[in-house]
Amino acid sequence: MVLESLINPLKAEKKPWELLLIGFLYATAALFLSNWIFREYASLIMVFLTAMASIPLIYNTLRFEEMKDKVISTETRRLKEHSKALSFLVFLFIGFVLALAFWYVILPSGFIQNSFQTQTQTIKTINSRITGDATGIKTFSIILLNNIKVLIFCILFSFIYGAGAIFILSWNASVIAAAIGNFIRLNFENVAAKAGFVKLASYLHIISLGLLRYAVHGIPEIAAYFIAGLAGGIISVAVIKEKFGTKKFEKIILDSSDLILISVLLLVIAALIEVYITPLLF
Repeated sequence: MVLESLINPLKAEKKPWELLLIGFLYATAALFLSNWIFREYASLIMVFLTAMASIPLIYNTLRFEEMKDKVISTETRRLKEHSKALSFLVFLFIGFVLALAFWYVILPSGFIQNSFQTQTQTIKTINSRITGDATGIKTFSIILLNNIKVLIFCILFSFIYGAGAIFILSWNASVIAAAIGNFIRLNFENVAAKAGFVKLASYLHIISLGLLRYAVHGIPEIAAYFIAGLAGGIISVAVIKEKFGTKKFEKIILDSSDLILISVLLLVIAALIEVYITPLLF
């Protein structure tokens, strides 16, 4: 496959930053292809094409990580090895977000409304749940429960479909990109109306705020989803290749359980940051 030849887990571990460019390329191609071929359903087809392009890398990564579980004896070293995969997968996700947010800001409004129609509706639905008289604790509970639900889907999709979690993560990338792009676009319009297009510093400030507003809590949150996806995928590969009750299988299950616990802890931290720290900063 052409996409499979672009990158592999070994190369990705050595140069994880390259996944940023690859993620940008995958999401950009998906955005324009979905509008060219399936314009009426572009907001969903875009997610599907982005995920489909990533499947070879994700599948090979899951097999590679499962192999590490079998040959590495100590749990600490296994987790350290898994962190290498996590780093380049997070770069891949950030590439998705940056690409879609970039095109959201610069493309015509009609194109954007069609491309992110479903994502925009999702953002409105989420915001409606946490606005009004909701207290900090209530908002924290709503956000954490929603994130836990996404986490469970990542585990299940990875377990059932192998690389299935990438569909959930591609969808989340498109929603985050729409939120960032909308924030930047609206503030651009406000600054342009008041000061014209002469204050470049104001535009750069808006872009920085738009990215940081979601990156502060978004990075640990997305890391949690990838860790859970790795855990589910590793179990899926182990079920196929290993026999139940063997020491190798038990070791893999133990390792995956640790990964899931770490992902839940990261979600709690991300929710705390989103509710109590992000509003103070932005």
